[in-house]
Amino acid sequence: MSENSVQFITISPEEEGQRLDNFLMKWGKGVPKSHIYRIIRSGEIRINKKRADVTSRIVAGDIIRIPPIRVASPESPAVLSAVSIQNANKMVQNLPILYEDDALLIVNKPSGIAVHGGSGISLGLIEALRMDKPQLKFLELVHRLDRDTSGILMLAKKRSALTILHEDIRNGNMDKRYIFVAHGSFNEGLGHIPLKYPLHKYILANGERRVRVEDFGQASHTVIKFLSQAHGGKCFVGEAQLRTGRTHQIRVHLQHHGYPILGDDKYGVLELDRAVKAKRLMLHAYKLVITHPLTKEKLTISAPAPEGFEIRNDK
Repeated sequence: MSENSVQFITISPEEEGQRLDNFLMKWGKGVPKSHIYRIIRSGEIRINKKRADVTSRIVAGDIIRIPPIRVASPESPAVLSAVSIQNANKMVQNLPILYEDDALLIVNKPSGIAVHGGSGISLGLIEALRMDKPQLKFLELVHRLDRDTSGILMLAKKRSALTILHEDIRNGNMDKRYIFVAHGSFNEGLGHIPLKYPLHKYILANGERRVRVEDFGQASHTVIKFLSQAHGGKCFVGEAQLRTGRTHQIRVHLQHHGYPILGDDKYGVLELDRAVKAKRLMLHAYKLVITHPLTKEKLTISAPAPEGFEIRNDK
C-alpha cells in the first residue's frame, strides 16, 4: 500500500452498503480513527469525484479517492514477521491455479482460508499472493468467498480488468454456480427453483457480521436445482446459481427456505450436522462463465468439488 500516491478504489458488489468510515477503517488497518475522520471531513476523500460524509453509504461501482496515507501494510514483507512469511508460503504453495494471463488470476481456494486479512485474521489469501508475486504492481480481488467456502476465486492484475468485471457483476453478465449439500428431503421437483428473499446485513454485539431475510432488505436472487439425494435421503446435493451477489446469500436463502447447508456454523443446525458428521461448510464454487474483460472471449472455468459433494442416489 503506497504512502506516496493517491489511490482510487472501485467498490465491489460484496462491499456495498457499508458506511464510508467503516470501510476506510477496514481498508487502512493501523490508521488512527481520528485521522480517517479528519481526511473525510476535509474533503480529501472523494466518492465519484464528490465530497463525502462520514455516514455516506458506498455502492458497488463507486470510485473512492484516497489521499496518500502512511499505513503499515500487511502485504509488505518488510513489516511481516518470519512466521507470517512462512504461513504465506504455505498458503500459496499448492494452491491450484485454474487460469492465468496478464489480466486475470483465477484459483481454486480451499475451505478454511480467508480471502483477506481482518477480523482477527492477520493474513489472507490476497496478502499471501501479493507476497508470492512481488513483480505484480496490481492484484485485487474481483469478488469474495466466505472463509469456509471453497472453489473458484477470481483476482484482477489490472485495474481496467477489475472495473470491467465489477460492471459485469452489477449487470448480471457473469454466471457463478455453486454445488452444496443441504439438510432436508427435497420435494420441489427437478426444475430450477428461484429464491428471491431480500437480505439485510447487521452486526452482532461482538462485531461479527450476519445477514437475515427482511422485507426492507436488498433485493437478492438465487436459483437452486436438485441434483441427488445424500445421507440416506436426510440431505441432498444441489446447485445454486447467483443472480445477485449479496453477503452470505446462498447460505441465508437456503436456510430461510428450510434447507440449511451442512457445516454452516452461522446459519446451520448443529444437531443435524452432528448426526451426519459434517466436517466443513458444504458449499463450493465450482463453475464460472465470464467474458474476458480485455480479449472479450468467453471463458468457462471449472473447479472439481472436494470429497463429500458426490452426486449419487442414496436409497
